[in-house]
Amino acid sequence: MGSIAIVTDSTAYLPKEIIDEYGITVVPLSIVFGDNAYEEGSELSIGEFYKKLGSTDQLPTTSQPSIGKFIEVFSQLGESYGEIITIHLSSGMSGTYQTALTAGQEVPEVEVYGFDSEISCTPQGYYAVEAAKMAREGATVHEILKRLTEMKKSMRAYFMVDSLTHLQRGGRLNGAQALVGSLLKIKPILHIEEKTIAPFEKIRTEKKAINRILSLFEEDAGTGVPIRAAVIHANRLEKAEDVKKRLLNQYDNVTIDVGEFGPVIGTHVGEGSLGIAWYKE
Repeated sequence: MGSIAIVTDSTAYLPKEIIDEYGITVVPLSIVFGDNAYEEGSELSIGEFYKKLGSTDQLPTTSQPSIGKFIEVFSQLGESYGEIITIHLSSGMSGTYQTALTAGQEVPEVEVYGFDSEISCTPQGYYAVEAAKMAREGATVHEILKRLTEMKKSMRAYFMVDSLTHLQRGGRLNGAQALVGSLLKIKPILHIEEKTIAPFEKIRTEKKAINRILSLFEEDAGTGVPIRAAVIHANRLEKAEDVKKRLLNQYDNVTIDVGEFGPVIGTHVGEGSLGIAWYKE
């Protein structure tokens, strides 16, 4: 066991076996349906969330962990570790990262270092797992943060949503006004720009949108460099598996995972969304 603890939040959607294997501490965000708040992961599974989402007219809201929760987690870890690296969803989408940093200052017995993933979902998980692997091998905080910053340089993610309603109602879409006029007729491709979700291109059909995302993927994968990729879906496992199969048939330099838009992110992108994220290994 290394002397550095790795913390992330539930929007990394890491499978339980990975969390256990690498000893990563996960701090949950919450989803609020009406008067009921549920901790993501522990109190509401991804399947249950989409079932609930489908049967309600009222969009749920999301809430970040309290500063108290972070102080509690850091204090506990401080009993066994000298340093903590805490890795969170984009600071442009949530105050979680900032709250974690503030909490870190309140816990003098352990040194807390933050890393803003500037993204979410599986890519955020990639950073956490990489940090945990390196910590286990005895790397220093400086070496780990340097490696994560290196990974970030080639990290790309594009996704299409079934409808922009969720993003607009949740106030999470940057530059959305440009898309409003033709909302009903397009499958917009979105990406993360300056830490927030922004329109990338307007595409007419889902098939064309997926093909366009695959052509963006080809720009990197086609060079032959080793690539780690994730097909990420909002309750569309079959479609995600299809895309994964297509990529595996086309490239032998790519390792592909299937990831999910879980409750907190699913609240904003909506059911049916599909995307690909990748970085050069």
